[in-house]
Amino acid sequence: MGKKLIRFDWAMKKLLRDKANFDVLEGFLCALLNDDDIKIMSILESETNSEDENDKFNRVDLLVKDSENRKIYIEIQNTRETDYLESLLYATSKIVVENQDLGDDFRNISKVISISILYFNLGLGDDYIYHGTTEFKGTNTGNKLVIKKRISLLETLEPKYKFIEKEIFPEYHLITVERYKNIVAKRIDEWIYIFKNNEIAKGSSSKNIDKAEQKLALINMSKAERKVYEKYLVNLAKDRDVVNTAKEEGREEGEKTGIEKGMEKVAKKMKLENEPVDKIIKFTELTKYQIDKL
Repeated sequence: MGKKLIRFDWAMKKLLRDKANFDVLEGFLCALLNDDDIKIMSILESETNSEDENDKFNRVDLLVKDSENRKIYIEIQNTRETDYLESLLYATSKIVVENQDLGDDFRNISKVISISILYFNLGLGDDYIYHGTTEFKGTNTGNKLVIKKRISLLETLEPKYKFIEKEIFPEYHLITVERYKNIVAKRIDEWIYIFKNNEIAKGSSSKNIDKAEQKLALINMSKAERKVYEKYLVNLAKDRDVVNTAKEEGREEGEKTGIEKGMEKVAKKMKLENEPVDKIIKFTELTKYQIDKL
């Protein structure tokens, strides 16, 4: 068993906002986006990126800008949220608007990458990582419409250009931690292993994962930090208990309602066959009032 690490959501909330620890986030993003050149330039202020201590404990958000001026929105959600995808759409749309000055040329619109680390199973699926983009395909051919933009090659003496595919729409990455089976088959798996187990998988070699092991080690916490962290874990447990209790009560209520509806159907049939009310009450356990209402 490896060195025990601080939960990644707590790290995002406290440690990874420090520029000295950007390398940990960069390692994770490089593995997820298959791009070893990602460089975080700054943390951005946004209503979606609040550190308010009164915020719900079960959600942690972080918005960063990389060297390509992309806005990368990272969210960790610990408990199920109704209409989660709708809230995600709202958040990314808001980021686009917040980073576009009124009257600014539309060519400067922000590219947003949304990354969700989810500790519940969203929807029905057989994978633990999903990637969503906006594409335009021919109605008749099914072929993708490719739109390119020209960029200057600054390193040349003469003005030279190259054309690259134009990507402006937000893209979404959904990581469902609970579906991950602790099998490390690629670089991003090494990071998801951390999310699920709070430790480094044996043999991990992903970029900067050694930095994560050093900087997120639980043993590095001061006594005061550990006290606040433990309070955070207690609140997470309480949140889970509230959700699980509500689920259980809902299930029990559903079962009770289902049984009652079934007995009402039986009672109706017995009434149509002119069975005595006493017999119907004894068989269905419905009250006389309920039977009379049928």
